[in-house]
Amino acid sequence: MTSLRWTVLLPVKALPSAKSRLASTLPEDWRDLHPALVEAMRTDVLSAARTAPQVAHVLVIADIPGEYDADTVIVQHSAGLNGALRDGAAYAREHWPEDGVAALVGDLPALTPTALEAALDAAAAHPSSFVRDADGSGTTLLAARAGERLNPRFGEGSAARHGAAAVEISSAPAAVRRDVDTAADLAEAVRLGAGAATARVWAVMPRSP
Repeated sequence: MTSLRWTVLLPVKALPSAKSRLASTLPEDWRDLHPALVEAMRTDVLSAARTAPQVAHVLVIADIPGEYDADTVIVQHSAGLNGALRDGAAYAREHWPEDGVAALVGDLPALTPTALEAALDAAAAHPSSFVRDADGSGTTLLAARAGERLNPRFGEGSAARHGAAAVEISSAPAAVRRDVDTAADLAEAVRLGAGAATARVWAVMPRSP
């Protein structure tokens, strides 16, 4: 196992605008639970990140001030998701320059400390690396070792952009890949094994008769 330590960056968008694509795909009788679901997925990702053995710091970058279960929370001053991650990477490099920096999306409800550990161990072998999402075109994790620049290019088709400058971690477990943009994605994440917070929301979601 590598001795490299990491700062994990988690960008957070305030409700109700967070995960708007997911809200539009949920069955009508599930939509009232959208805010609870978004918060639950974030809780499970934060829990996994905070307990993964190589993670020294968890840094939330929020678009507005809020309370989050993280070591440090900052409010972004640059626009958009990629701007938030650049702000977070700059903060991490200033405060913890000996750490690698890993940007993680907040909709990985099946993420476990062991799965994240495996992905970060693989990332430690490369100056820059990324994990492709389960659908193949997006990115769930982008990593840069200490001293390397994090170059976030998230958005539609981000895997191709990240792949132009970073090594793909093809060995990353399914739990690191299964982000949730649709109701079908959520069902798949639950099948993989959703974290406790997401499982509680899933348990009260109405089922078709």
